[in-house]
Amino acid sequence: MVLKKEELNEVIGGGISLSILGIIGAIGVFIAGVVDGFLRPLRCN
Repeated sequence: MVLKKEELNEVIGGGISLSILGIIGAIGVFIAGVVDGFLRPLRCN
């Protein structure tokens, strides 16, 4: 079955956009930094 251009424009996909992937990555890095700060508190020089 071949879809026409009009039908392709109406398809709602299930892919993850790059912005959502970036936000999830940023949250993960932030949480890792907070955990690292509690486990290895370093003094400011």
